[in-house]
Amino acid sequence: MSADQAVALGRRAALERRFAEVAAGRYGGPLRVFLRGGGAAVVAVLAAEVHRTHDPGVLCPLRRFTGIPCPGCGSTTVFMELGAGHVGAAIAANPVTVLVGLCLLFAPLGGGGWWWRLPARKKNIVIFSAAAVSWLWQLHRYGFLPS
Repeated sequence: MSADQAVALGRRAALERRFAEVAAGRYGGPLRVFLRGGGAAVVAVLAAEVHRTHDPGVLCPLRRFTGIPCPGCGSTTVFMELGAGHVGAAIAANPVTVLVGLCLLFAPLGGGGWWWRLPARKKNIVIFSAAAVSWLWQLHRYGFLPS
């Protein structure tokens, strides 16, 4: 290892220690929410621009080959619509994805401890229920269910 590499590793370790100190401090939760949200916003805007100029069509394999949407259908659309600034269209595409995304975004602020205290069986029930609601929404959205 060269001297330059050793210096770079030392700087990186110092930066990681400093971030760990800040993240564990009083403003660590809001800082992580800001960093997560900012990173997601940059990626969403870039992805929306790429999608706008090079539309790949339907990305979901189930919907592409059968025409039937899956519970996750609309998740990419949520990301693209948020990147384009269309919040209402993002919610309409898949409200469950929006809710899960918000929960993940604000997780560093706490309040999610109840989830980790749940037994695995109850977690599975919550996840299955969310997937079922999402799938019913997608079936309605694409006209498979009567209005």
